[in-house]
Formats: sequence, C-alpha cells, structure tokens
Amino acid sequence: MPASDQPKEDLIEQKCLLEKYTHRSCNKVFCQPWQKCIDGTCVCKLPYQCPRKGAPVCATNGRSYPTYCHQKSFECLNPGTKFSNNGTCTSEGNFNVSLHYGSTTTEGIVQVKLVDQDKNMFICKNSWGITEANVVCFDLGVPQGALGIQRRFIIPGDLRINTTECLHVRCRGDETSLAECTFTKGRTTSYRALAGVVCYTEDADSPTSQSFQCVNGKHIPQGKACNGVNDCGDQSDELCCKGCQGKAFFCKSGVCIPNQYKCNGEVDCITGEDESGCGEGRRPKIHKGLGRSDPGGETEEIEVLTPDMDSERKRIKSLLPKLSCGVKRNTHTRRKRVIGGQPAKVGDYPWQVAIKDGEKITCGGVYIGSCWVLTAAHCVRPSKFHQYQVWTALLDWLKPNSELEVQTVQRVIVHEKYNGSTYQNDIALIELKKSVGKKDCELSKSIPACVPWSPYLFQPNDTCIISGWGREKDNQKVYSLRWGKVKLLDNCSQFYSNRYYEKEMLCAGTDDGSIDACKGDSGGPLVCEDINNVTYIWGIVSWGENCGRPEFPGVYTRVANYFDWISYHVGRSLISQHNV
Repeated sequence: MPASDQPKEDLIEQKCLLEKYTHRSCNKVFCQPWQKCIDGTCVCKLPYQCPRKGAPVCATNGRSYPTYCHQKSFECLNPGTKFSNNGTCTSEGNFNVSLHYGSTTTEGIVQVKLVDQDKNMFICKNSWGITEANVVCFDLGVPQGALGIQRRFIIPGDLRINTTECLHVRCRGDETSLAECTFTKGRTTSYRALAGVVCYTEDADSPTSQSFQCVNGKHIPQGKACNGVNDCGDQSDELCCKGCQGKAFFCKSGVCIPNQYKCNGEVDCITGEDESGCGEGRRPKIHKGLGRSDPGGETEEIEVLTPDMDSERKRIKSLLPKLSCGVKRNTHTRRKRVIGGQPAKVGDYPWQVAIKDGEKITCGGVYIGSCWVLTAAHCVRPSKFHQYQVWTALLDWLKPNSELEVQTVQRVIVHEKYNGSTYQNDIALIELKKSVGKKDCELSKSIPACVPWSPYLFQPNDTCIISGWGREKDNQKVYSLRWGKVKLLDNCSQFYSNRYYEKEMLCAGTDDGSIDACKGDSGGPLVCEDINNVTYIWGIVSWGENCGRPEFPGVYTRVANYFDWISYHVGRSLISQHNV
C-alpha cells in the first residue's frame, strides 16, 4: 500500500512515536524464537527453553550449543558471547570483521575473515546496503549502527591492481554479528566495487529540522522513515507509519516491511496480511548459489560459503508450539445483520458462554481455553463462586438445546484494580471445575477465542461481532442468543467525556445505533476476525448509556491491555499464539 502521493512528514503517526517502539516491542513486532514477550518487550528466554532440534553452533566463548536458538538466548543474557560458526568449535574457528583505509576506527572498507576460509576478503558493494552496514557497526560495538555507506576512502595502489574477489553478504537486520549473515563468494573487476561503512558517532551526526530521531538517538533523513528499510537499526523508523513510501509493504498495524517479505512463507505483519492470498505460484523462488549480478558488470556472485542463519531462524519458529483457537470447526453463511441482532445457530459462536446466577442468566462470557472463561468484573463476585454455573453451547435458555453443557465453578478472579464506580479494569476470570479423574476441562462443544497480545491487531472502522442474551432497547427480555456486526470507533471520549479511559476501554457501534450491546450482554464477547479468519476476543461488554442510540456507543474492556494479567493467572502457554 504505497503512499508516495502523501507528504513524507504526514506518514508518521506522532501519537505512536511517543510509545518509543523498537524491534523489541512485541506490541508491534514478533519476538525472535529465543525471546518471549513480557510487558510489551521482547526479553531473552533462558537457553533451556529453546526447541531442542537443530544443528549445533559454536560461540565466541568457545562453547558449543545444541541449536542456534540456545546460543542466541545465551548471547542476549551475556552480550559478549556471539555466534561464531555452524558446527563444533575448533581452535581456528573465529569470525572476524574489520574496517580499513578510513580516517577513524569507525569507518572504512569492510573486510571479513570467514571461519573456514584462509584469508581476509572484502565485501562487494553492489549487494551492500544500510541493513548490512548496521550489522557491521553492531558487531564493532556501535549500538546505533551505521551513519551511512557513501564515502570515498583512499585505497592503496596495489589493492587496486589485485582486487579480483569479494564477498556478497545478505542480512535481515536483527543480527548482532555479521557472522550470522549469509555470505556468497563473488568476483570483482574494480576496487570501486568494494563496500564501505561509516558507523554512527555523535560527532558525525548532523541533525536538522527535517531529521527523524530514532529511539536509539540516531538521526536519519525524514524521507527514509516508513520506506520498509530499517535505517535506524532498531526499526523505530518503520513502526509508526500511516502508509509506506517506495517499495515497501504496509501492515495494518502501522508497520512498513520490505516488499520482498510479502508471500515469503513467514508472517512478518502481526496482523498477518503479508501472507494472505499467497498461492504457491506467487511465492518467490530462492536460488542458492548463483544470484545477484551487478548491472555495471563489476561483480558476480558464484558460491554460498556460510550457513543461512535466517533460514535456521525460520525453521526454529516452525518448531514453537502452536495454539488451536479462534477457528470454527464449521461455519455458517453470515446474515446481513444485542439490540437489532439476529438469532445465532449452533456452532456460530463456540466461545460464547452464559453465566447463570441462581435461576437467571445474568451475564455472558467467553471461553479462552482449558478451564478458563473471561467475563466482566461487575458480573461476578469471588465470594459467590459456588452459586455460579457456566452454560456452554447454549442458544435459548427457555428451551435449552441438546448441545448445552453445564459447568460448575472452581473460583473467580476479579482484577485487583477494578473500580466499580468508573468501570476501569472491568475484567475477571472464571476457573471451571475439572471433571473427576480428569487433568483438564472437557468442553466438547466449545472452541476458545484467541487472546490478543497487541493493541494493534485491529483498528478503528474494523467490523467486529457482539453476541449475547441482553435486552432489546424497549427493555424487552431476550431468551435466544443474538449477534450483530458493529464497527470499532475512535476518539470515544467525545461521547463520554471524563469517563472514558482509552488504555483500558474501547467503543464499538453502528452509525444509526441499530445494533448495540445492552443490559444482560455484560461480560460477553466483542470478537474480531483477522485476515486469516482467526477470531480474537477484542472486547468484553462493560457499560454504556441509552442502548441503541448512535451518540451512546457501547463501551468494552480492551482485552489486549490485559494480556499479561490473563497469562499470569492462566499460564502463558495456554493463550500465547505468538511470542511464547
């Protein structure tokens, strides 16, 4: 979704920039396989938490690790220990990178010594970019990466005559050492075709009014933000975009990624659309060995020399546990159109539950897996847990259907900061009792909705679905489960001034108010479906005024804000679709 016709300064979402998102911010990006998401930040796993399958690697501390993931997780806990080479450690197995012919130690022509090669070699310029240059500077201890790759260096005459070989290198940008990038042997006919780099220093930096300031303190030209290239080195220039310029792909979450990441077999947008609609014929073919050639005829790529650690990273990701949530076993055709809603059929909303208090169904809830149900805090009291029943697969509570299953309650957990006056933190968990002799709850007719980990999975104007047994706007009772489509709304404080808390709450409704949640729907789900047809519990029916009027949209608890709270109680492995 290019935005070349949009002014470059308008491409940046200023409100988002205040959050200071980087490549470690799991609200915006996926964590690496050796990391997990805690409080919105990718942090290192302990090494034993990595998948066991894989090729052994050697690190710069001389130790062999069973997989690349183990080595990387150890490295981020001990930054001096970097990847050295694939396989077992040998005495001569040290990768080396250095700069030559510059006026300072932080600039020059890039030279590397590969582990299994007997001589130092230079890098080919035509396959060289800021992504690779950043990694070189990271390797040399410059945390901001590279300032640039364009500078003339004085090269000795004998080098000009004898330069016949160079190395192509391809990096993803999140490597901490150039040793993790993929090297290919090449030939060059000109010393002018060798790659150089100028690493960032505060002395060399010249910020202007048109500069973009990266989270790491580096300044880049404003025109390089939102172009799909990680110029900052910490990706902060690509994470708060309203659109993309140049050859970049725009993720709905406000992230610009390189266009070649589209349909590459790996989900890079947290919203998944980069791998949507990709038939086998649309996936790029990867040719190993022969590859890029220089339009000027100065270099040629001829042989792969190192293991592809990017492929190894992708392979490790495929070994991580997958959750089964948010996908129905069978689907019904959606009808055009909870107030103004339509009756549901069996299997339409397999995550919907009813909470029965005594003789009445007082609230709804949503099943999130194992023995856990999510609902609103104002619906339940921990001291009354023994009075509650949870009914699953229910359609009509006057005429219970044969699929109905009745669950008893083990305990109720209300958010410790729930405020009954303001409805802040209006969220609670219900743990169901396990069957006698069973290790887990068996809800044969239910399918859990996925719990969102990022507030950027869905955006204002996205269409989502509410469901429940709430009253109609004339206060008429409803006995059958109804559903309706609503749109997520922005700037809801205009409707509820001084009572709407954006971090904890969200609004949804229709232009005419014809579909809305009402009394009795409380605790029930507002679910949204992503581009891959996976359903997330985006909101919990919380409060509102004057059911069914457009100037008073329904207010919901923003579930993504409580991912860590939920995972603390139910266990991260139960609800973590990603970043486990």
